[in-house]
Amino acid sequence: MSGPVVTDADGIEENATAWTPRERRKLLSFLDTRSGNTWWAPGAIGWWIGVLFAIGATLFALGAAPGFDKAVGGTADAIVYFIGSIFFTSAALLMYVEAVNAGRERFRFFAWEPRDLAFWASLVQLFGTVYFNHSTFAAINTSLNTAAVDHLVWKPDFLGSVCFLIASFFAWQELGRAARVIRPRTLSWWIVYLNIAGSFAFGVSGIAAFVVPTTGNDVDKALVNLGTFLGALCFLVAAVLLLPERTKEGLG
Repeated sequence: MSGPVVTDADGIEENATAWTPRERRKLLSFLDTRSGNTWWAPGAIGWWIGVLFAIGATLFALGAAPGFDKAVGGTADAIVYFIGSIFFTSAALLMYVEAVNAGRERFRFFAWEPRDLAFWASLVQLFGTVYFNHSTFAAINTSLNTAAVDHLVWKPDFLGSVCFLIASFFAWQELGRAARVIRPRTLSWWIVYLNIAGSFAFGVSGIAAFVVPTTGNDVDKALVNLGTFLGALCFLVAAVLLLPERTKEGLG
């Protein structure tokens, strides 16, 4: 039995059963369409998700860039991270809204879909971004003592990294069989694996950011910045790829 036939942005009909679960969820959503320009589509929720994540990742990469904190000062650097975290949370919230409206014709802002992998991926990621909001905002206060830094900055930062790793696992599962093979011509495959790499890098950075009580220093400051910078770059590329994924350009 053939599946539903849809029309892409170029007017070409194709069978939706050939898509991965992730592709089917995104491309059949009533909140988004594949019409319009790939790089400019402010009326599409998928476009906003990509743009907001890209801005947040850029700010995180900037905050972790070599010499940036010394050039602008610790407080300004922390503010850059905090602003970036707000963009992350905005994108994650839209991703959650996209997930809970998949396959529906009427809008809903909240739903409980425990059997839906996209629901769990977006919800856990949203919690992770809120943890980053907390940690980056607390870090603006550079006068915190060691105990306060570990409790107010390191702990939520580490929990946020854990949430990102768990969310990446759910997103990987949503790819189904496609997750277990190399598919370099498939944007969804690249997006998921780049997010896994970025989450892993953030996790390493989170572990290295623990402030040792006896010294008052991070476990490894260089690793903190390197992990954050590389993780942010992975998230940035993945976010940019969300835009052509929305219009299904380049999917194999």
